[in-house]
Amino acid sequence: MSYRVRVSAAAQENLERLFEFLAANDLPSAVRARNAIEKAYEFVETMPFACRKAEESNPFLRELVISFGTAGYVALFEIEDDKTLTILAIRHQREEDFL
Repeated sequence: MSYRVRVSAAAQENLERLFEFLAANDLPSAVRARNAIEKAYEFVETMPFACRKAEESNPFLRELVISFGTAGYVALFEIEDDKTLTILAIRHQREEDFL
């Protein structure tokens, strides 16, 4: 079964912020990071419940860890129903929390 992956406006803004931050010093790395994040969406498309729970009280709110370099990124998403999930936010692993 495959889920339809939607990206919220906030998550898209996060992705653009992260891209611009990295691109200021290393454009090729910024492009690779964005590609790695977008490629990770393919994983949650088929296996969203394999990702870690973001909250114990809500089994449908999950976090996807995306490896990149020495750190990586974390995508917060919610499984809406049996066909759809929404990427809510994206942050670098070294950021304290989702913005």
